[in-house]
Amino acid sequence: MIREAVASDLKELLELYLFLHEDSMPEDNAHLHDTWKQIMDDPNHHIIVNVIDGKIVSSCVCVIIPNLTRGIRPYAFIENVVTHKDYRCKGYAGACLDYAKKIALENNCYKMMLLTGSKRASTLNFYEKAGYNSNDKTAFIQWL
Repeated sequence: MIREAVASDLKELLELYLFLHEDSMPEDNAHLHDTWKQIMDDPNHHIIVNVIDGKIVSSCVCVIIPNLTRGIRPYAFIENVVTHKDYRCKGYAGACLDYAKKIALENNCYKMMLLTGSKRASTLNFYEKAGYNSNDKTAFIQWL
């Protein structure tokens, strides 16, 4: 079942992020809970989860960004696409991306974009099959 995350999903979502690029759970402190509340309260910040047998197995984030160009239409940024290692290659992340696209369309976004640090052909093919291309834009990142 695809849905947006709710407040009680925090711990399970953080556990899922261990399959993304995290190597440990963040400290359970006020900063974590304040950040989580800020995300939950932001109508433009959507954490999409795919729940199978009561367990969050895949997720992505879709942030709607207001914009003054392209007819004053917003755009969607996709981040933190992840699937638990035991549930990969079953379409769960693709379903999360489809749900994100629905949110983007409902918000009249003119584009969706995402970045990946992966160079693996399987990952790049996954994003291409989901409708993304790497030909239209060039991404640059400055790590802070």
